[in-house]
Amino acid sequence: MIDFLIIGGGIAGVSAAARLSELGSVTLLEGENALAYHASGRSAALFEQNYGKTSTVALNKASRHYHQTADVLSPRGLLVVAGPEYADAFAEDQTTMDLQPISVSAAKDLIPILDKTKFDRAAYDEDAWDIDTDRLVQSFARTARQNGGEIVTKAKVQNISRTDVGWVIETATGIYEAKLLVNAAGAWVDQIATLSGVQPLGFSPLRRSMARIPAPGGQDIRAWPMVFGAGETWYAKPDAGALIVSPADEDLVEPHDAYADDMVLAEGIARYEAHVTQPVTHLLSSWAGLRTFSPDRTLVIGPDPCNPSFVWCAGQGGYGMQSGPAASQLPADLIGGRPSELETDTIAALSPERFT
Repeated sequence: MIDFLIIGGGIAGVSAAARLSELGSVTLLEGENALAYHASGRSAALFEQNYGKTSTVALNKASRHYHQTADVLSPRGLLVVAGPEYADAFAEDQTTMDLQPISVSAAKDLIPILDKTKFDRAAYDEDAWDIDTDRLVQSFARTARQNGGEIVTKAKVQNISRTDVGWVIETATGIYEAKLLVNAAGAWVDQIATLSGVQPLGFSPLRRSMARIPAPGGQDIRAWPMVFGAGETWYAKPDAGALIVSPADEDLVEPHDAYADDMVLAEGIARYEAHVTQPVTHLLSSWAGLRTFSPDRTLVIGPDPCNPSFVWCAGQGGYGMQSGPAASQLPADLIGGRPSELETDTIAALSPERFT
């Protein structure tokens, strides 16, 4: 019998596999043919430690050391711009993310295509970093395997039943028995809970669409920062010599293999074009991912209060890559009976017990 059976091969599941492999035998089941197929493989991949709710920020800060030692960070920077109509949202962004105010001219120096007539305030954080998501996922997968863990792809879960000593999980590739079941199934976490006879918590998969466009005017954009419209109304970020643009949409959808909505993308491109001097001539590609949130938009980490052998690692909500190292260390500490470096208030804010 396996000690820990993890459902889901995104950053939540694979990082949990690495952490729990130090405590016992681990098997991770992923329904697709590769790890990080869904949201984790479609991330804008920025480490901005002050981005997110208070508990998320605590996880981000606790994750920083792992990111640095795993060598997955490279300099990027984060710029936020706004016109007077977004003054309140800009002030909130500046405060919550501890951004430093800069002049409009300085903002244009950072991103030369910005139209200075379209915004009257800007703020910047140079302590924002690109995350090499492939390297991060593989670093956790490598640790899990080195500790004897098994990672099984193409293993979509078909049925889950409770026994006197744990769980039986039936998949397309075989049947597994485990003492503890870890639910890291991303947009499908409530479905896995229902299959397990555990009360679902009401997670919301929200679609986020993105387009990749050519570097504006053929410029070298490698050193440009990521730029947000205040209140995260749109964003753009250099990526592999091109530019990713998103309307920062949050459309509620059913769990599925997400794809971009053309009308939503057009809106995002329009928001971006309203702030720059170079029009978008064509798209190189487009895609979408599902950012899944709990009802209070905070991660859910820990044993279910009514079913302690069912462990939630859920609701990453787009913060999974930057918060993953600490978010996976917490359940391992809780299960292993070890003290956590996180504050008691943070642990309580993340616990599924808050929904009882």
